[in-house]
Amino acid sequence: MTDPSSSQAFPPRHLIYFADPMCSWCWGFSVAIGNIVKEFGARLPVRLVMGGLRPGHMVPMDDDAKATTRRHWEQVAEASGQPFNFDFFERENFVNNTEPACRAVVAARRLAPETALATMAAVQRAFYTENRDVTDADELTAIAGAQGLDPDAFRREFEDMDTMDETRADFWLAKNSQINGFPTLIAVQDDQYQAVTIGFSPWERIAPALREWLGPA
Repeated sequence: MTDPSSSQAFPPRHLIYFADPMCSWCWGFSVAIGNIVKEFGARLPVRLVMGGLRPGHMVPMDDDAKATTRRHWEQVAEASGQPFNFDFFERENFVNNTEPACRAVVAARRLAPETALATMAAVQRAFYTENRDVTDADELTAIAGAQGLDPDAFRREFEDMDTMDETRADFWLAKNSQINGFPTLIAVQDDQYQAVTIGFSPWERIAPALREWLGPA
């Protein structure tokens, strides 16, 4: 699995996390990712790859799309305990294009790789709990600024063609790796790949396997 979207060096043992900030099951899984960072830290770095759930989507959500999405959110809330702001479904003519949110995470990754996971979590919180429009460049710039990134530098990076290309390279990697659902977490050791979870799993389920795989500090 060759990643054309990242020049960041990773050790022989790491995780690859395929996700999309506007994927509700990824919002549910953000607790597990946060716990991985807290417990394992630098011993088990996470390579974040944007999957591209609905990149370039151009059709506003109709009532059927809203109803389907609401059911997903309710399922995620029940399974994960994560909060959701259902005022979202009062929006009119919302276009559920996930490319800008993905590109914002890639822009953060290019500016400061260590901020990528935190930036994605911030975009998720803004979308799911604050009902902010994370398809809007101004909103994404404000979110990045709140994460400590220079807003002007972020905006330039967000609008840069190289960032757009790198975002598309993430999407290509997910598709070429036959990743058909998010979240997907892959364990890597010496170029050997093993799925930790394909789809949502709670921290309590994946933590024991990760601890055994990684071994004692």
